[in-house]
Amino acid sequence: MENRINKNRKRMMKAAVFYAPQEVRLEEIEIPDISPEEVLVKVRAALTCGTDRKTYLRGHHLFKPPFVFGHEFAGDIVKVGNEVKDFKPGMRVVAANSAPCNSCFYCKNGEHSLCDSLFIQLSGAFAEYIKIPGIIVAQNLLSFPETVSYKQAAFLEPLSCVIHGVEVSNINLGDTIVINGAGPIGLLFLQVAKLRGAKVIITDLVEERLSLALKLGAYRAINVTQVDDIVREVKSFTEDNRGVDVAIEAVGLPEVWEKTIAMVRKGGTVNLFGGCKIGTKISLDTSLIHYSQLNIKGAFHHSPGQVKKAFNLICNQGIDLDSLISSEFPLEEISMVIDRMLNNQGIKIAIIP
Repeated sequence: MENRINKNRKRMMKAAVFYAPQEVRLEEIEIPDISPEEVLVKVRAALTCGTDRKTYLRGHHLFKPPFVFGHEFAGDIVKVGNEVKDFKPGMRVVAANSAPCNSCFYCKNGEHSLCDSLFIQLSGAFAEYIKIPGIIVAQNLLSFPETVSYKQAAFLEPLSCVIHGVEVSNINLGDTIVINGAGPIGLLFLQVAKLRGAKVIITDLVEERLSLALKLGAYRAINVTQVDDIVREVKSFTEDNRGVDVAIEAVGLPEVWEKTIAMVRKGGTVNLFGGCKIGTKISLDTSLIHYSQLNIKGAFHHSPGQVKKAFNLICNQGIDLDSLISSEFPLEEISMVIDRMLNNQGIKIAIIP
């Protein structure tokens, strides 16, 4: 393991650099310097996610090109700033991709994911090294044991978001819920909801994902291309066809948002979790919302408390993460990774620099 970086000579690393939508290049760039409160990590495993797919296709409003792609990772510390107290070279670590300010109105109100100054600027996992900003080091950098693999630890950020989504959905023991979308997020929702004692129906377009959902404990897995009316089909698996107690959208398409709302029973909860393209709109039946007393919620990002819960769940081997990794490739094959990601091949892809 590398214990230090030579300060007198710039060293280079391989990295997947985003220049514009649909333009990512594998390049040699300088290993980042760190400030006194920062940490440098050698990436041992990074994972693809739906946000990477969206970013590749249309860019990301928080990052100005060029920037290094990817944000789900785990690795080993190789260097720490002289003001960092709790970490040292050699530690196996994983980081969330943000940290709240803890001083704005929303943070003081306990709504950290809505922080006015939310630091969502950690990108760069598809590289040999990544620099962790000091605010994240202080709140959301965690050291994990050898019983947890680097690939498992790299699930920290998406699992934290899912735990947030489950908590705001108010899923209770014995509830019947539907999850629309059996991608990585939907399959994480499935497993965490089952830990809460829910009976889970899940829908998707891809048989591979639906088969995995059944393996992971779904009550029913429905291919939406094989039924005439997916709303009616989902309701048919609920008592008296009344609809589910909780409906979760994990796709990020306006038409799926609308169908998700239609699947819930009177007084039920809808979690519109999947982020749609900015500027898109949906149509709502006002009488349905009013007379059925529906609870419609969004859930964005995570809090440090939810990051800690996700971390504990990973360390306790509470859910099956390995089954969600369909394949792995070296960083040099980033173009193949992107092709598979764009074509929805598999669930998650691990990149091993």
